[in-house]
Amino acid sequence: MITVDFIDEENHTQSDQQEEIQKLLSFAYDYLKQEKDAEVSISFVDEDEIQSINKEYRNKDQVTDVISFALEDEEDNLIHQEALRTLGDIIVCTKRAEEQAAEYGHSYRRELLFLSLHGFLHLLGYDHMEDDDEREMNALQDEILDAFGVSREV
Repeated sequence: MITVDFIDEENHTQSDQQEEIQKLLSFAYDYLKQEKDAEVSISFVDEDEIQSINKEYRNKDQVTDVISFALEDEEDNLIHQEALRTLGDIIVCTKRAEEQAAEYGHSYRRELLFLSLHGFLHLLGYDHMEDDDEREMNALQDEILDAFGVSREV
């Protein structure tokens, strides 16, 4: 089971959107056969805030759609044996999600779910730095979204 802590101080999302993201990430966690209960946080921010975060942590002074900060590496990050597995933080720029949905010709709902899943997969160790890794991650994102019932046309 995955617990999602949502941070949305400026009300960029609605409760039903957050509920669907929670369901998608729980579905993805089970789909990937992750066994230990875990938690993740997702923040929804504006363009100025994500640009500031991107500049500070990635030395890229530009707006981006999603940033992830994984708390796990090759070693377990357990404080003690009974501690909940803490995967990390996902930060989504909702304005960029709206723009990309229009660019790609699908719904804002689909883009918001895609970006949340994309960030989540990064927390689980997937990346797209190399071509093979990018193909694997893209295929997995599509596979999970399709299995969850979210197509590109939605």
